[in-house]
Amino acid sequence: MALAFGTAGSSAQTDRLGTAVVGRLFCRCAGRQHRGDQAPSAPWARCPQWPAAGTSGSRLGLPDLEFVGGAPEARSRLVASSSADQVVTEAGANGAQATVGRTPFTPRPLIKDIKGGADGGLSNVGQTFTVSGWVRTVRSQKSFAFIEVSDGSTLAGLQVVLDPKTTEGYSLVEESQIHTGAAVRAMGELVASPGGKQKVEIQAISLTLLGPCDPGTYPLQKKRHTLEFLRGIAHLRPRTNTIGAVMRVRSALAMATHTFFQSQGFQLLHTPVVSASDCEGAGEMLQVTTMMSTAMRGGSADAKAAANVVKTDQTGPGPSLPVDESGGIDHSEDFFGRPTFLTVSGQLNAEAYACALGRVYTFGPTFRAENSNTSRHLAEFWMIEPEIAFADLDEDISWAEAYVKHCLQHVLETCSEDLELFEKFYQKGLTNRLQRLSSTPFVRITYTEAVDVLAKSEKAFEFPVTWGADLQSEHERYLTEVAYEGIPVFVTNYPKDIKAFYMKLNEDGQTVAAADMLVPGVGELIGGSQREDRVEVLERRMKECGLNCEEYWWYMDLRRYGSVPHAGFGLGFERFVQFVTGMENIRDVIPFPRYPGHCDF
Repeated sequence: MALAFGTAGSSAQTDRLGTAVVGRLFCRCAGRQHRGDQAPSAPWARCPQWPAAGTSGSRLGLPDLEFVGGAPEARSRLVASSSADQVVTEAGANGAQATVGRTPFTPRPLIKDIKGGADGGLSNVGQTFTVSGWVRTVRSQKSFAFIEVSDGSTLAGLQVVLDPKTTEGYSLVEESQIHTGAAVRAMGELVASPGGKQKVEIQAISLTLLGPCDPGTYPLQKKRHTLEFLRGIAHLRPRTNTIGAVMRVRSALAMATHTFFQSQGFQLLHTPVVSASDCEGAGEMLQVTTMMSTAMRGGSADAKAAANVVKTDQTGPGPSLPVDESGGIDHSEDFFGRPTFLTVSGQLNAEAYACALGRVYTFGPTFRAENSNTSRHLAEFWMIEPEIAFADLDEDISWAEAYVKHCLQHVLETCSEDLELFEKFYQKGLTNRLQRLSSTPFVRITYTEAVDVLAKSEKAFEFPVTWGADLQSEHERYLTEVAYEGIPVFVTNYPKDIKAFYMKLNEDGQTVAAADMLVPGVGELIGGSQREDRVEVLERRMKECGLNCEEYWWYMDLRRYGSVPHAGFGLGFERFVQFVTGMENIRDVIPFPRYPGHCDF
């Protein structure tokens, strides 16, 4: 097939092709993408490197074509067609016409692609690239200027060298318009760098300022900022090395999560965010209601009183809420007709689908109204919750261990540069620790054995160690960091009185088939169990926990109709990111943290 230009298109040709849509061609100048719907005054229409007659179609990204004619000033209407489909693209004003094959979309290369590979990008030397990103640093000398540009795809940016003699747009540097934080686009040839800090750099032929940045007010400068300071500018902190690296590792862990479960026959399940069930039975849930806004609209005109006084006894200033016969709030008039909350877990819903699809997993946000300001707790956090039909506790533990190791291996393979930053500034020996854990069997002990280890340690714990008491963070970390020398520990068979109602009661009648995975630096990372599959035992446990069985009728139905042994676990994703990166505060591993008294951004 050939690419040809002619005179203005005939009506027959136009009618055959039908409605015109925008298409794209690629000029051979610096890899610049030219759009056919641009005006003749656009850069591509003036480009001296537009393919001349005889140019191979491979220069256009169309290897099966040969460019047989057409001058830059003689193109107006480009008609693209192929055996599969046809595209019309409008160009200039002189009525030229051509027929070409459709090209597949090719995304713009990122800095990580340009610098990728074991040779640090040297294999790409000689190619022309367009780099878009934000300025990290700018240095101006007598003969040259140097800009480090970062597009967020990798820790280190790419150095762009500007020559006042050959770089279009160099005046931006001379006029001091390029500052840290500004958004720019640079185009040029990739060359080997004579400096020792990077292997390659861009010799720019053009520089464009996309978005200026006021250096007088921009809060991020070329220095280390405290993590506490960065939390106050959460919308800008991803531009820093640390938070950018955290988010890339977080993304890699999310990808590894999906690849692991999908490769093992699990189905991704989207469970409700709004729920009427308290999975944990703790009552620490964020309520969802429209009754407050309704009361405000119908209440006092005094805004201050309306904001501070919401009464249910119909007395005093401010709006009132409907009450029921017992004097409590009447939720039958609420949006859902009953009390509803932001979910603390998707587990109960996941169990229903596991008992039909076999293996499912959830990956979504969960919420808890726990008034805690520690470095380990958030009000909004993400959970990964697989549920496996026909599985017991031992199999559940094996799934959890295999999943964690898969994720560690993936991060080690894809995020080595980011891990180097964490090792340098936050946790020495991090990479070696992750490598060790990815190939070492995890420890499995019972709760009773764990209490015995703690009691014999002779360590003065803040909270006394007694059988029947829940393990505190100091106990968990001692077990995994000291007693078992940094190896993750599964603690199994907890006392029933400190665990949730849905966990399977063991034959001793005192413990449940539960397992918590403890990891260094964090404590509990995973909580799992075999689920109670006997309806009469489940009903008794719910009553012992003070739950209304009628509200869980559908959950109990799963035990009445084809009940099977099944198990699952929940992993707090932010704690997992903490564990992998060595970050101490959980607020630094989620894009916009939510915790008591804080819901900005």
